[in-house]
Amino acid sequence: MSAGAAVVEEADVLVIGGGLHGTSSAFNIARRGVNVIVLEADYVARHSSGVNAGGVRTLGRPLPEIPLALMSREIWHTLPDVVGDGGGFVPSGQLKIAETEAELDECRERAALLEAHGFTHEKVIDRETVLELEPALAKHVTGGIWVERDGYALPFRTTTAFRLAAERQGVRFHEGTPVTRIEQRGERWYAYTPRGLFAAEKLLVAAGAWSGELARQAGEPVPVHPEGLMLMVTHRVAPFCRATLGATGRPLSFKQFDNGTVVIGGKLIGIADLQGRHGEVDFMRLARSARTVVDLFPHLKHLGINRAWAGVEAFTDDSLPVISPSRTASNLYYSFGYCGSGFQLGPGCGWLVSQMMLDGTTSLPLDAFAIDRFAKSPTEAAAASVAVHH
Repeated sequence: MSAGAAVVEEADVLVIGGGLHGTSSAFNIARRGVNVIVLEADYVARHSSGVNAGGVRTLGRPLPEIPLALMSREIWHTLPDVVGDGGGFVPSGQLKIAETEAELDECRERAALLEAHGFTHEKVIDRETVLELEPALAKHVTGGIWVERDGYALPFRTTTAFRLAAERQGVRFHEGTPVTRIEQRGERWYAYTPRGLFAAEKLLVAAGAWSGELARQAGEPVPVHPEGLMLMVTHRVAPFCRATLGATGRPLSFKQFDNGTVVIGGKLIGIADLQGRHGEVDFMRLARSARTVVDLFPHLKHLGINRAWAGVEAFTDDSLPVISPSRTASNLYYSFGYCGSGFQLGPGCGWLVSQMMLDGTTSLPLDAFAIDRFAKSPTEAAAASVAVHH
């Protein structure tokens, strides 16, 4: 498509990406009276936003993320009032299990570190309390960390709820509309797609694992790579687990739904095909995760697996997301790279992104998530400032 191609549709803000962060941002921007278009390459919630483990987790967050996670959790607890649907949120509590005394010491050190920074939401509990919470756990556990107000939700339902709420605010969604190029000309941003050219004054890149290429086009290369995060769901079994579980010493995300099925994950890395836009399952790694589950719940030894899948997610080199205005161009913003932990942050970050884009300031600091943090020297920083407007 030539630079002089006719514009198909215009708005005040273009959002690239129809995942939870894109839909939440679009909703929060639009409810302030702003005209918004969302461009989604596949369909809304197609990738990590619709197929993740659904953890609504403040537990175990990196320190810079904790204020965002705590703020976002308050929105989760009032989500029906915000978007008209609770997203299937269940405040089950989250429990991170220690299986050795050394792991329990790690839990104590973690809680002490958080307390030194003013955070008291993670509580160390002993073996007896763990087994009171979850009597079916193997008796070798030594304790853990408990966060009472955490829980889980249904990813596809949640993202769809934000999409519908955004549409009620007038947001227009174009699915099957991949953005191949972005360009700023004068005061307008243009997004090139096979369906035509879209234009707006402001542009948000929230395209998950595909955001890195768009940032590169804007002269802001980010060390980001895709991963295919895997999950599996079991046959139904009688209720035995109320909390959402993790483990201190090995990867685990574990929850039982009301229908009896168990969803098992824990940042299990499969195969990500960025070009083909899908993830693939690595069954050897899934088998190791299944062994972890049997170690903790021996009575599940013969429980069958219904299905397994992988969703494509973006990971940054420092394991923190990019939530930032551009440093090379005006009216360009980013929200991506949530490293497999972005679902819980979606409602809160959408609100912060709306502040960042419309007010130029945010109610919580976002310095740790600035896109230029990856520039390692003044020379590299200068190289990253290549203009994208003509």
